[in-house]
Amino acid sequence: MLWSISPFGEAKGGIPYALLNGVNIYWAFFFCFLANVMVFPIMTFFLDVINRYFFKWYHYKKAAIFVARRAKAGAGKNVKKYGFWGLIIFVLIPLPGTGVYAGTIAGYLFGMERKKTFLANTIGIFISCVIVWATTLAAMEGFNK
Repeated sequence: MLWSISPFGEAKGGIPYALLNGVNIYWAFFFCFLANVMVFPIMTFFLDVINRYFFKWYHYKKAAIFVARRAKAGAGKNVKKYGFWGLIIFVLIPLPGTGVYAGTIAGYLFGMERKKTFLANTIGIFISCVIVWATTLAAMEGFNK
């Protein structure tokens, strides 16, 4: 679960880690998915409250603008053109920088409704988890033969 809530791994790192360490395949999926979904309210609180407080400091502001530009550049075309569906597609891609952290920031920057952003992130996370889970199980099966 810690890998799944971490911005460095999300479920893309949590699921393989859990499966490779003998966690039940269904529990691994469920808890990694759940941990990844929990990121949204944490990030929303961070963007609404903490970010505004720290934004007055130069180094924080510089780092926050860098992260915001990356999220906007990565998700920008999809979210701007397709809105809700574009955010789902962006979040479901199981590559670094395309998860719920960047999806939440992108939804925030593009002014999407919070409920729609949450739903798009949750659907994207679920599909991404299925992809990572199935790929990891298939790879483990292949190595066992």
